[in-house]
Amino acid sequence: MHINGAQLSENYKEHLSNFDEWDQKDHCESWIQFPKNLGENLCLDETSLTNGEVSTILTNRDAKTQKGCLVSIIDGVKSSKIIDVVSKIPLEKRLEVKEVSVDMANNMEKAAKTCFPNAKIITDRFHVAKLVSDAVQSVRVGQRWDALDKESEEIKQSKEDGNKYIAKEYSNGDTEKQLLARSRYLLFKSKSKWSKSQKVRGKILFEEFPSIEKGYKLSMMLRNIYENSESKICAEESYQKWKIKVMKEIQIEESQNKNQSNIKTRRGINVFETVMNSIESHKENIMNFFENRTTNAMAECFNSKLKAFRSTFRGIRDFDFFLYRISKIFS
Repeated sequence: MHINGAQLSENYKEHLSNFDEWDQKDHCESWIQFPKNLGENLCLDETSLTNGEVSTILTNRDAKTQKGCLVSIIDGVKSSKIIDVVSKIPLEKRLEVKEVSVDMANNMEKAAKTCFPNAKIITDRFHVAKLVSDAVQSVRVGQRWDALDKESEEIKQSKEDGNKYIAKEYSNGDTEKQLLARSRYLLFKSKSKWSKSQKVRGKILFEEFPSIEKGYKLSMMLRNIYENSESKICAEESYQKWKIKVMKEIQIEESQNKNQSNIKTRRGINVFETVMNSIESHKENIMNFFENRTTNAMAECFNSKLKAFRSTFRGIRDFDFFLYRISKIFS
């Protein structure tokens, strides 16, 4: 017996699902909301549900991505729209919220502070870690572009001299270009987690490119604040030491570059000044993490569940019905 899957799906939607009776059907393309699921501890995050379009999702962290965790799904990430939708929940309920974890986006912070005036806003630690990791990678990529330019010049010169170009190889068999490309993943990890070959490659990398080693150490130093700080005061003290170290390394590099006018590099340690300024603008919310060590992990887990649900059906053909099914599972 042949079963027409498309017809079965359509019959389920039209006759069995009660989709037509859904009380949020009229506005679901713009937003859906379940005030009864609002709790004391929330996560506010953004994710792409379909065709690269980004939506804002508010979840109850204490429900741990199970039924009752979904509070709101809002089309777009404009703070004004988020505020308008979430403010439909009675103020007395919103005043009971104690914590809201967010990423480093200003629009999310603004929305959280406006909608939940009594709540402590907490910047997720993993977004701070990503920021410093991106800075290290920026230094590495800048050096790699310089290596590509250098190689091109050497190949050109070899041709002009009528010689065959042979790239220099390090003791592990990497050329300079390969060394910089293959070092990407080891820079995300602490040295204790490096494999045997990564230890060899890392040693060569740091000897050849001191600025990458400095960036790596600054990255690990900031990460260690999260790992080792037992209180907010301790974290504040460690962060101030990190700031001093950043400024010192930047000054040293600038001094060296002045003395070596032939140095050509696209990006050096000065990228950490941008990191430092970004952290400063979110500092209060970042430091709030150290009171209860709250993260946005539940929001990321919920986003993963949505993506898995979407992939099960090989994409979303009917977005309104998709939201309806999501609401039945998680609201």
